[in-house]
Amino acid sequence: MAKFEERSKAIELRKQGKSYSQIKSFIKVSKSTLSIWLKDFPLSDKRIRELRDWNETRIENYRETRRKQREVILNDIYKIEKIKILPFTQKDIFIGGLFLYWGEGSKTTLSSQAIISNTNPAIIKAFIYWLENSFNINRNDIKVRLQLYKDMNTQNEINYWSKVLNVKNSQFRKSYIKKSNRSELTYKNKHNHGTCNVILGNAKVSKKIMMGLKVFEDYFMG
Repeated sequence: MAKFEERSKAIELRKQGKSYSQIKSFIKVSKSTLSIWLKDFPLSDKRIRELRDWNETRIENYRETRRKQREVILNDIYKIEKIKILPFTQKDIFIGGLFLYWGEGSKTTLSSQAIISNTNPAIIKAFIYWLENSFNINRNDIKVRLQLYKDMNTQNEINYWSKVLNVKNSQFRKSYIKKSNRSELTYKNKHNHGTCNVILGNAKVSKKIMMGLKVFEDYFMG
């Protein structure tokens, strides 16, 4: 009785256009048994072509080929852009830093601090590089505050940011711990090490930054 039901199921799946391999994933029988059961139910040439073209291995090979082609294209573009962009001039660094701060920094006009917050270490490092090269700030004069989730190890994250930014642990203020868990986030990659806030308590530099941004605003607003 079981064999009869399996054969009936195999024929039904075959009529739906399934290949032997696909049918075997539903019914645990040998390929030789299927060839006997289904000898009177051949697939059309069109369906055979479809199965061949949509074979998982074939699709994966196609995707991998396309991925490598994209990598080659992007790598060629990267090399061209690198030649165009580097090396930075002092003016490049200053203007680039202003645009970075315009997008990511705290812009309270009356503040005596320059603050930037981000989850991306490269952006935080760029901000410190800008302070050092455009305003002659010593990185030992900056403060760091982390925003973490309650299921994150605070000391481990301080150690991570301390190493990445090349700053001392003593420069870290008390971390802000969010009540939610990082494990609850949909996009965890951006929050691998929390949000880093770099703070420079320097009223003179803060005013220069704010007025530099005002120059941008006046220019673009005509």
